[in-house]
Amino acid sequence: MNRIKNLFLNEKFILGVILLNAIVIFLQVCEIDNIWMQLIDAACTLIFMIEMGVKHAEYGLKGYWSSSWNRLDGILVILSIPSIVALFLPSQMIDLSFLMVLRVLRMFRFLRVLHFFPNITQIIAGFKLALHESWAVLFCFLVLIVVFGIINCNLFHNIAPAYFATPLDSIYSVFRICTVEGWYDIPDSIAAATTPTVGKIVRLYFCLLLIGGGIIGMSFINSIFVDAMAADNNDDVKDKLDELERKIDKLLEERENHETPTDKM
Repeated sequence: MNRIKNLFLNEKFILGVILLNAIVIFLQVCEIDNIWMQLIDAACTLIFMIEMGVKHAEYGLKGYWSSSWNRLDGILVILSIPSIVALFLPSQMIDLSFLMVLRVLRMFRFLRVLHFFPNITQIIAGFKLALHESWAVLFCFLVLIVVFGIINCNLFHNIAPAYFATPLDSIYSVFRICTVEGWYDIPDSIAAATTPTVGKIVRLYFCLLLIGGGIIGMSFINSIFVDAMAADNNDDVKDKLDELERKIDKLLEERENHETPTDKM
């Protein structure tokens, strides 16, 4: 019994099952599906359910759900249960849209791989800290995108309806410009529908928008975000240096206390 319990508490075994399940689902999405694939998929889901039960018995209900990773695992296992139930139901009783939902939900099982990565907890903590430190800048950047989106909608909705027909389309187009990818298509389409002079002004306007929002703005946000993520590591290094300095001071103090008068002479 202990061997079975230790097997389901073994992270390497569970990781192997997750990878096997990922391969099976990948093959099924590629339309390589048969009864054996379905049985392997159901077996993997059953293993996850047994693992959840073993961990409940080992850590208790409160102990299991107090862990963030266990909560994620538990939710994913619960979402996977209908895929097993569907195997025992007649095909005429199952809606095809329901089957599509089950297939999508199974993809979330791959999220379990996250907590097998080294230092993933520290990375997530750093991401939360960075998000907390830079949310104001992100909000201001979002406001600017919305403002320029509304301005562009009023200016160009008749000239380039494909990009600025509605405020939402216009906001998306401004965001697209800020990401730098394919930004030149928008001013070129406007310039083609106007006079050469207006076209030059439009291109200059969108170049300035690209420089301000795409190059400078995005670089500024990235620098703040990365600096905030590294701040936690910098604090750890600073604490270690302070601790090392205290130890050196203590050693020097002990050396001075143990010096004899002869040594001092």
